[in-house]
Amino acid sequence: MIVHQARQKRLLSDEHFTVDGTLVEAWAGQKSFQTKKETAPKKEPPAESGGSNPTVNFRKEKRSNQTHQSLTDPLARLFKKSRGTEAKLGYLGHVVTENRNGLVVDARLTLANGTAERDAAAAMLEQKPAGRRVTLGGDRGYDTAGFIEKLRGLQVTPHVAQNTTNRQSAIDARTTRHEGYAVSQRKRKRVEEVFGCSRPSRYSARPDSEGRIELAGCSHSRRRHTTWSECEI
Repeated sequence: MIVHQARQKRLLSDEHFTVDGTLVEAWAGQKSFQTKKETAPKKEPPAESGGSNPTVNFRKEKRSNQTHQSLTDPLARLFKKSRGTEAKLGYLGHVVTENRNGLVVDARLTLANGTAERDAAAAMLEQKPAGRRVTLGGDRGYDTAGFIEKLRGLQVTPHVAQNTTNRQSAIDARTTRHEGYAVSQRKRKRVEEVFGCSRPSRYSARPDSEGRIELAGCSHSRRRHTTWSECEI
């Protein structure tokens, strides 16, 4: 296993880590996101142009994951990673990197929802050796009281960025005053390199009999094809 080999060569930190997530775009177009049969009968939006692949305007149509589903990829969810961005059909990918060389030590793929990043981070940190105290850096999306409490229960010191926009951060000066916190904030930006080097254009996914997602796709980077992987939902 690659992680085991890196650990044998002492390339990994066993105390300081960073977590982040990214939207993994599904291989399904917006036109495939249609009303669920049990919610309402199928209704095609009015076409703006003719032909076998007409242009469709969804601007005034209210669509949500509760009422709509992709015919191409039923597991894909309509999701936007941040404010002001376009909502896309996809999944959420999550990685934990160690802070010494920025190597990935764990990765997950989940359905896209508002708590998936924090839930996946907690699940990955639960795999650490019992009794070992570590630190975890992350962006301000991880700064919630419930997640910080969960980390501390796992003997993980939260080094996430503070979110003070119209709210109070879940971490205070007892954490931020230490030099280690500032180091984690500098190191955490390296996790973006994991997504930037091989960010795919589209992925297709399918569930297997054990509730895992099999994922495949191709990338516009130098790596022309992305290998199949299996991740827990």
